[in-house]
Amino acid sequence: MPLRDINLFHHVQNAIESLLAHRLRTILTMLGVTIGIASVTAILSITRGASELIAGQIHNLQGNIAVLRSGAQSQNQAETFSSTQTNYAAATLTEDDVQSLKKISEIESVAPLASIRTTIKSGSNGNPNTAYSVVGTTPELAKINNLTLREGQFMDEGSNASTVVLGEQLAINLFGTEHAIGKVLQLHGKNFTVIGVLKKTNQPVNFSNIDFDNAAMMSTQALKEFTQNVTQIQQINIKSQSPEKLANAIKQADAAILKNHQDERDFSVLTGEDISRPTSQLFHTISLVATIIASISLIVGGIGIMNILLVNVAERTREIGIRKAVGASNSHIMWQFIIESIVISLCGGIAGYLIGMVAAVILSFSLPFAPSFSFNVPIISLALALVVGIAFGIYPAIKAARKDPIESLRRPF
Repeated sequence: MPLRDINLFHHVQNAIESLLAHRLRTILTMLGVTIGIASVTAILSITRGASELIAGQIHNLQGNIAVLRSGAQSQNQAETFSSTQTNYAAATLTEDDVQSLKKISEIESVAPLASIRTTIKSGSNGNPNTAYSVVGTTPELAKINNLTLREGQFMDEGSNASTVVLGEQLAINLFGTEHAIGKVLQLHGKNFTVIGVLKKTNQPVNFSNIDFDNAAMMSTQALKEFTQNVTQIQQINIKSQSPEKLANAIKQADAAILKNHQDERDFSVLTGEDISRPTSQLFHTISLVATIIASISLIVGGIGIMNILLVNVAERTREIGIRKAVGASNSHIMWQFIIESIVISLCGGIAGYLIGMVAAVILSFSLPFAPSFSFNVPIISLALALVVGIAFGIYPAIKAARKDPIESLRRPF
């Protein structure tokens, strides 16, 4: 066995013995790293689970769905974060665009999405302080988004302008039951009769940016009454006749919309993974910010490790002198304390990763998606713990290595 392996084994053994000799102090020192790694693990797992939720929805679209969104496509995360919040306030798509898309032979279905948020009243159960999404669309939406009815019917071309379809949770919120067919609600003083209730989707995060479980759907013509007779279309979902015809359908759709907009590209045409990219980038941005905040705990934990190692150096000054007197080099002494720091940090990191997994699972009970524990989550978590151990163990290790052996031997036990 090489000498360096023997030295490494002894360094690890000495570090464990030293830490076990002061168990309570070691546990308290690990807490900062444990809390930091637990936070990072939970954040990474949850945000990755959200991203995989969107990716799964796109995978289920069978390759013949595309979306057109108001606003030019963002090129970076900062713009994506901004556009996610503002696209709906600056809709650039129009009813003329919808009609142009319907004329394209390769396109089977076209469903515009014009959304507003407003209060909905329904007698004693309606909360006047709660705003819900009201979506103006066409019958094709159910086909494109695979929406299933719990009861009743979805809107069709012959539907009355005063009818509405509700998401299951919204029906419960408004009427206390999901059996809301025939009941009447009020929007801006106008009565609407419920003709259908959707089956629960449990997908508040989706490529249409609409939580259908908590939304009311009506025709675009009916919605215009609440928007000064102007339809603000934020997104148009299109479905081609087959996956093979999607590329040509997109090409024709892009040309048609450009012509309507006088060659001004104030819209985006997205397919496949591009549909989920803005939402995924938003989650990644949130994840990055939250991880940076959680890393403060790691810095605090690292300072705790440095503090306890400095105490160890002071307590073991005579031991350091003896080791140097019998031939230990400065590098041996230095590595002894760095490895001790790494052991503390990695133990805290492993405990933090396990706690973070449990926390992510508990949090997922109140979320519409499960956390994702892919291989990169433990790698990132333990790598952070390792970096903290090395970074905050260097100074105490150097201080120990620089001690004069003669002065150290003069220190009493």
